[in-house]
Amino acid sequence: MKTTVALGGGVGAAKLLRGLAKIISPPNLLIIGNTGDDFELHGLHISPDLDIVMYTLAGIVDESRGWGIKNDTYNALGMLSKLGFEVWFKLGDKDLATHLIRTKLIKEGITLSEVTARLCKMCGVKAPLTPMTNQQVRTKIVSNKQTIDFQEYFVKNQTRNRVTNVVYEGAGKAEPAPSIIDAITEAKRIIICPSNPILSIGPIFAIPRIRQAIQETKAEVVAISPIIAGKALKGPADKILASMGYEPSVQGVVKYYTNLIDRMIIDKADEAQEDKIQNLGPNVTITNTVMKTLEDSIRLAQVAIKPG
Repeated sequence: MKTTVALGGGVGAAKLLRGLAKIISPPNLLIIGNTGDDFELHGLHISPDLDIVMYTLAGIVDESRGWGIKNDTYNALGMLSKLGFEVWFKLGDKDLATHLIRTKLIKEGITLSEVTARLCKMCGVKAPLTPMTNQQVRTKIVSNKQTIDFQEYFVKNQTRNRVTNVVYEGAGKAEPAPSIIDAITEAKRIIICPSNPILSIGPIFAIPRIRQAIQETKAEVVAISPIIAGKALKGPADKILASMGYEPSVQGVVKYYTNLIDRMIIDKADEAQEDKIQNLGPNVTITNTVMKTLEDSIRLAQVAIKPG
């Protein structure tokens, strides 16, 4: 039985998850990773959010960037550029090995969840990490009349596009990866990591059976705000919330998670918002949510698993 299920993607999630993995034994934890930003490049299947989490838990992530592998080199990328290929997505030489293995195994008919489990084992990661689905779900960014792939918006265009809508292509028909529904149903707590609500958590909730399971679970559902004093620590979460009609604040995050969460963990910088958030429904826990060190991650993880 999984006592804790954590949902997330990106740097904020990875930092919290390294703390959770230190205080919860593997049999009691399930991590559900976002795959809405998966894409194919140079013939390779790339799963950025799964890899950020895996590399972080393995202790090999490039912490200065928050993604990729530390001390990586970019010789293959340099050669691709010389040969006339676009190299806007930075693939390190060590990182390429992950994508090569993933692509090979998927082409052999192995599911993404099994491939992820194998890669984690290869990297020495014991905490169970699973993609949200084994089927293809792709986050698309609508900018006025133009629809572009998520990575084109996020990496190539550096989030410069004006976002008018976000679409989770394929999510409506996607089935959760094995073990997800049972884990959510049996869990004591569900933790929504401090990830971009719309870009990292939204694709997971867009899968109907996962959203329904979260709504029906008897577990306490706890969310940690990625917004502090109206700003995202990293990435465009504040900008995306505003573009989609939500206030770029902890209140906006709570409203996005309406009818899904029981408790909201906010930073001390937003302490003045406590009453307004409670009026929206969830209980509030106030703490320091900035994670600069492993000790910070463990401390916040302990706050998250403590009953509200």
